[in-house]
Amino acid sequence: MDADRFDASVYARRLAAAAAATADAGLDALVITPGYDLRYLCGSRAQTFERLTALVLPAAGDPMVVVPRLELAALKGSAITELGLAVRDWVDGDDPYALVGTALGGGRVATAVTDSMPALHLLPLAGALGVLPVLATGVMRGLRMVKEACEIDALRKAGTAIDRVHARVPEFLVPGRTEADVAADISEAIVAEGHSDVAFVIVGSGPHGADPHHGYSDRELRVGDIVVVDIGGVYEPGYHSDCTRTYSIGDPEPEVAQRYSVLERAQRAALDAVRPGVSAEQVDAAAREVLAEAGLAEYFVHRTGHGIGLSVHEEPYIVAGNDLPLTEGMAFSIEPGIYFPGRWGARIEDIVVVTADGALAVNHRPHELIVVPVSR
Repeated sequence: MDADRFDASVYARRLAAAAAATADAGLDALVITPGYDLRYLCGSRAQTFERLTALVLPAAGDPMVVVPRLELAALKGSAITELGLAVRDWVDGDDPYALVGTALGGGRVATAVTDSMPALHLLPLAGALGVLPVLATGVMRGLRMVKEACEIDALRKAGTAIDRVHARVPEFLVPGRTEADVAADISEAIVAEGHSDVAFVIVGSGPHGADPHHGYSDRELRVGDIVVVDIGGVYEPGYHSDCTRTYSIGDPEPEVAQRYSVLERAQRAALDAVRPGVSAEQVDAAAREVLAEAGLAEYFVHRTGHGIGLSVHEEPYIVAGNDLPLTEGMAFSIEPGIYFPGRWGARIEDIVVVTADGALAVNHRPHELIVVPVSR
């Protein structure tokens, strides 16, 4: 396996599965521009520019890649050459959308496009095809939601790497330092502990912890602060870690400790609810019910989880109203939180993979409120 992608055989299977799913959906073809779907299907990390790059994948027939000649080098590192895919390059003055239409036989072709395709490509493509394409989400979601063994292995390694970062967080949480200071140390640690890049860092201290997506600021840490640390990175070949733990600088107040213990039970209940056949909304309800029984339901203001893989947030979403049955191989977060505006917040997050009879967590740091001693 190349460091940046899986073996070409993985992508060959995915292309065949995508073609079959396209046919099952009653569509003639997929047109996939750069983004996570393209990386999933052929390992390409090409970027979207004003010039069209696209994988053209017919339901029946051979795939083809349309690419500007000056971007041919961007295909290096992908599996396109090993897969033997035809590459049709073009230069300024050519009509790449007509190339796509010709590749699909001309006429009104029932085509689906990746949901990340920019409008500057979608509209001229629709003109060339004579019909507005639909989104390929319905085709791609079923493929990407269920992880293969190689993907699960990457997620497990990513989880272990981010666990090592959380193990170092207490040394960064020193009163008088700013959230930004701590975030800088964490970013450095994310790369040092095995990730290729930093995906995000949230350091929410005191009242900032009540904002689930706070980020970090110049607020100085203080004794007595509850600090939410939600961090993630990219682990090659491009899979994400995402883990949240909550810290107390010095001993917490009794009310904080009591409410946090309820959150621990809610997170455990959601994890215990995971198994094949259970719906995504049932897992969400399991966490919510524990908090509701303790009178804390109104302080849980977001979904219980989101899928993860090449993207930090992808399907399945663990949220009320999603009756999707869980399937072995699905990977997602379990991350209930409680937030008290102007005061403090807390969240506990693990990434889990659905197994034949339950769930496998890829994160293993303690879930309890982690007390950071201040007599140093």
